[in-house]
Amino acid sequence: MINNKTTFWGYRRENGRVGVRNHVIILPLDDLSNAACEAVAHNIKGTVSIAHPYGRLQFGADLDLHFRTLIGAGCNPNVAAVVVIGIEESWTNRIVEAIAKTGKPVTGFGIELHGDHSTILRASQVAKQYVQWASELQREQCPISDLWVSTKCGESDTTSGCGANPTVGNAFDKLDPLGVTMCFGETTEITGGEHIVAERCATPQVREQFMKMFDRYQAVIERHKTSDLSDSQPTKGNIAGGLTTIEEKALGNIQKIGKKCKVIGVLDKAEIPTHPGLWFMDSSSAAAEMVTLCAASGYAIHLFPTGQGNVIGNPIIPVIKLCANPRTVRTMSEHVDYDCSGLLQREKNLDQSGDELLEVLIRTCNGRLTAAEALGHNEFVMTRLYESA
Repeated sequence: MINNKTTFWGYRRENGRVGVRNHVIILPLDDLSNAACEAVAHNIKGTVSIAHPYGRLQFGADLDLHFRTLIGAGCNPNVAAVVVIGIEESWTNRIVEAIAKTGKPVTGFGIELHGDHSTILRASQVAKQYVQWASELQREQCPISDLWVSTKCGESDTTSGCGANPTVGNAFDKLDPLGVTMCFGETTEITGGEHIVAERCATPQVREQFMKMFDRYQAVIERHKTSDLSDSQPTKGNIAGGLTTIEEKALGNIQKIGKKCKVIGVLDKAEIPTHPGLWFMDSSSAAAEMVTLCAASGYAIHLFPTGQGNVIGNPIIPVIKLCANPRTVRTMSEHVDYDCSGLLQREKNLDQSGDELLEVLIRTCNGRLTAAEALGHNEFVMTRLYESA
């Protein structure tokens, strides 16, 4: 049973945040820098290159989100040190300077006027030093209140809303009074159940902020002349799993926030929470996009319930997948970290299922690799707001 005396073994960073992994990442500013970053990661074992396809001619809010996501990824407490590579030095330095505020080691390199060969050589030399330095960092015992946990579901079916999602909700109900910082989102997939989330907001101000985010999404639908979500919500996999409407999907999705948690704040995409409690973050329902935004917001570990089965991972935060569908557990067992199918087969109750998930959570925090980590799933997908100039 988890309580306020529960601890885990984490890496306390220079700014006081606690991570559960100890990555040295090679971070490209833009798509043109991916090849150089991947070459550095190939040269220096123990580093992780985070390739992405964006970063040229973005502007306005889209450019702000781009920087916020990359800076947040570098600032995540699971990251020990960062090498940033960009085509232009000025924008590269903007990311370096922001990450440096955390106190962690970070160095940037611009490719222009140097070329790939020189950049890869210089970046590899720094990355080697960082990896050797990070390898000597030691885990220390940390209170459960130092933990930041996010959640998102994917490939949902009827077992998600009845089993896996309520298991996460039960775990969140137990983590909330212990001062854990938590997050959920998926603005698109609470359509039809938004009033339930609004009622769970802690204050009228939070409720107003939440509805503003939700209405902003509805305005996107209207602006693109889409009268409903039938082209993408529910997905074909959701329908095959027994979900016939977005409202049914939303009611299952909302089970992840439990029965007691109050929404104490609202975040825009990749924003960082300021205090413990359950936060709502405006986000896409696409699995890799949402998990990437959670990593950029500073969350150290992610709970991912699935019904039909999902293979999602992330290069920065470990993704714990749980499933209540016996068929999926049988056919995709290598992707499942926690089998909660016994809940729907009446072999255990919800309270037991939540406790068992929390046990897996603590073991993962202490160093146990998730299925996605063991299988090499490192999906890092940036969210775009509109096309480039």
